[in-house]
Amino acid sequence: MGVLSAAACVLVRGADRMSKWTSKRGPRTNYKSRGAKGTGVYGRGGKFVMVPEMVPELVVPALDGFKLKPYVSYRAAEGEDAPMTAERLFREAVAPAIEKDFKDGTFDPERLEKYGFEPTQEGKLFQLYPKNFPR
Repeated sequence: MGVLSAAACVLVRGADRMSKWTSKRGPRTNYKSRGAKGTGVYGRGGKFVMVPEMVPELVVPALDGFKLKPYVSYRAAEGEDAPMTAERLFREAVAPAIEKDFKDGTFDPERLEKYGFEPTQEGKLFQLYPKNFPR
């Protein structure tokens, strides 16, 4: 490609978007490595001073006795779980407690707070009223 055609390409297309991204083109915080942040600052005379607060600390839980493997094959069969619906959630979480209390004779329809029912939505971040909340 000639000099004139390259100049015409730059004028038509703008800056060359396919050129290599280097520290000369990027901001001051851009390093050649894979986006790692610096762990210190450069002091007087170009000397590097490490700042302990800038060093990343990895917190890893103890996995002693953990039975699952860290890798799942892509050939694994898909799960057969049906999607969670409100009715299914009610049947799995609340219905057994209501049935047990009903059989024992301790079920009181006036005390539904025991099973997670909230009579008012005041003070809630996501209020269900008026669309999904019975009046």
